[in-house]
Amino acid sequence: MKNAVKTKFSIKDLESLSGIKAHTIRIWEKRYGLLEPQRTSTNIRTYALSDLQKLLNVVFLTENKFKISKIAKHSTKEIAALVAELVTETSAANENHAINSFKIAMMNFDQNLFHKTYNALNEDKPFVTIFYETFIPLLQEIGLLWQTDTINPSHEHFIFNLIKQKILINIEKTQINVPPLKDKTFALFLPENEIHELGLLFLNYELVANGYKVIYLGQSIMLSNLKYLSSNHPNLSFATYFTVQPLAEDIPAYFDEFNELFGNQKLDLYVLGAMTSKIDELSLPKNVHIMMSIREFVNVIKNKSATYA
Repeated sequence: MKNAVKTKFSIKDLESLSGIKAHTIRIWEKRYGLLEPQRTSTNIRTYALSDLQKLLNVVFLTENKFKISKIAKHSTKEIAALVAELVTETSAANENHAINSFKIAMMNFDQNLFHKTYNALNEDKPFVTIFYETFIPLLQEIGLLWQTDTINPSHEHFIFNLIKQKILINIEKTQINVPPLKDKTFALFLPENEIHELGLLFLNYELVANGYKVIYLGQSIMLSNLKYLSSNHPNLSFATYFTVQPLAEDIPAYFDEFNELFGNQKLDLYVLGAMTSKIDELSLPKNVHIMMSIREFVNVIKNKSATYA
């Protein structure tokens, strides 16, 4: 079943999670005895979570100039200790290991490991750096793992909710420390039936950190429900994420509906997310802006603020 929690992994799963080709994993097993998979009645390899953890640690060491022949001479505990020692030496090593640690936390539903890994990063880096340098690459990997059935929605929801907690905590801290000083309000929302909220939440953080007022509406909002905002908040713009909704064929009609509601007021709509790749930018209304990343969005609004200042 798609939603069943996976406790055994195929060699293809290990390839997807570690980035090491299945052929290489087999060689490491045969030549160095690195992993000892169980076998099914039909002689197919199956791996436990401990095998995945060990492989991720081995990969981390190979990426940091350790030879596999030397790594294989160490026990599983010794390999983990080598990784822990190396992580303390450089921030780059810490960052690479963090992604592996977050993946292990996800696979094992280990909340403590997630928080321990995050706190170690946060000793040297601010939240915004952690999000761009670690969480975004992690989320990209998770998306690919989900698409290939290596993980299932329970894994995805677990890690997403932990990242969501960190975003919310940092939004609250920032709201206390950075009052909204700029004469601009952004209403953030997701279209109907759209529930993928992490990008929008981080956009909220970035706007607050840059001194803008934010009205955060969240998931699955009908456009008609936004009308009240425009009559009560001057200098208003909207921002949204198209991750899976609306469908590609429905996007032109969505923009038409937006402009039926707000076209006379010339209100801007900024659109981010995976579905933006399906949009023909040449046919866009002038007040609809496609943003390829949160960083691009932040740079655009900063430049506009400078222009109007």
